[in-house]
Amino acid sequence: MLDHAARELGCPDLGLRLAEAADITVLGPLAHAIEASPTVAEAISCASRFLFVHSPALMFEQTDDPLGWPGVMALTYRKDLRESHYSPQAIELGLGLLYRIAKTLRGSHTGLRSVQLPHRPLSPLDRYVEFFGADVKFGCAPAALRVERHLLKEQFRSADASRRQLALEHLTDTFHDPNTTTTARVRSAVAERLGTSAPSIDEVARLLVMNSRTLQRRLAAEGTSFTAVLDNVRRIAARRYITTTDLPFIDIAALVGFSEQSALSRAVQRWDGCSPRALRAEGPRAVQIRRRPASPR
Repeated sequence: MLDHAARELGCPDLGLRLAEAADITVLGPLAHAIEASPTVAEAISCASRFLFVHSPALMFEQTDDPLGWPGVMALTYRKDLRESHYSPQAIELGLGLLYRIAKTLRGSHTGLRSVQLPHRPLSPLDRYVEFFGADVKFGCAPAALRVERHLLKEQFRSADASRRQLALEHLTDTFHDPNTTTTARVRSAVAERLGTSAPSIDEVARLLVMNSRTLQRRLAAEGTSFTAVLDNVRRIAARRYITTTDLPFIDIAALVGFSEQSALSRAVQRWDGCSPRALRAEGPRAVQIRRRPASPR
């Protein structure tokens, strides 16, 4: 939606503009736990643990610096492509919001060294520098803010142990990570094996250390079935390959576990009411993401 809106409005920096207009309250109850955290390290840990409350398709974590610089770490922001398509505007919105929250909590001293984005520039380069106040690299996965590691020990003036404990109890008692459900575990197992074969329920049950009947019962209790999960994983993967790559349809059929291209064509007709060729013609093609090593420029 964001990518289409940006094109329709002629607004290439839409994601950054939306980030400028937002603040930490967009995270809902998670915001209280982050604001009340005693240190930057605790705030990062809390955000990483409970980001699913904001969106189960998003992942945020602290990692080593992708460029290998001592004293620098990366705050990475990823989207689970099995759940949703890659969106350059959404990535810029999310990373921009992360930076805005850091400025709110830390003031001007965010320790930001540079920013990296997996896609090509959507706006003029000076727009990115204006927003982040730092160098921005493109074609570098994952999306990340590279910041000074010593900031982990910095304390927040908004720290409040009682408020943080209440916020964490609310998050733990009210929200349950959807990635821990049987459906999510099956979806992950199926997605990892699509390119090699069409996974069977017996194979997935063995991987999850249970028998197939138990797996069927647990999926039924969550309102789904193995066939439905497999079909959904195939649909998401096929749509991503069709609309964001130039791969031949016969190759895409194999990547999503179909033995023939005709099976892919029938499935796409059922899912989207059109042929793979028509879907590719109308799909989002603003940017193609190609996996390549980041260049330490």
